[in-house]
Amino acid sequence: MEVLRAIVQIVYVGICAVLVFIVLKQEGKSSGLSGALTGASESYWSKNKGRSAEGMIVRSTKILATLFIVLSVVLNLDW
Repeated sequence: MEVLRAIVQIVYVGICAVLVFIVLKQEGKSSGLSGALTGASESYWSKNKGRSAEGMIVRSTKILATLFIVLSVVLNLDW
């Protein structure tokens, strides 16, 4: 059982490191006052963001955050 716990802890640390990197890589959500005045938020890029690399990063963040929470609960159980 200790070997399995050690493996889960190693995966947990790896997910933590990747999650930090991905969150820091993301762009900001708000375009600020200039975006509101110029209408930049209605561009082609913002409408198709889900199919882009940024959309993939957002999806990856959601998946890794879910795994992080699940592994946190699993590691907190009494084994």
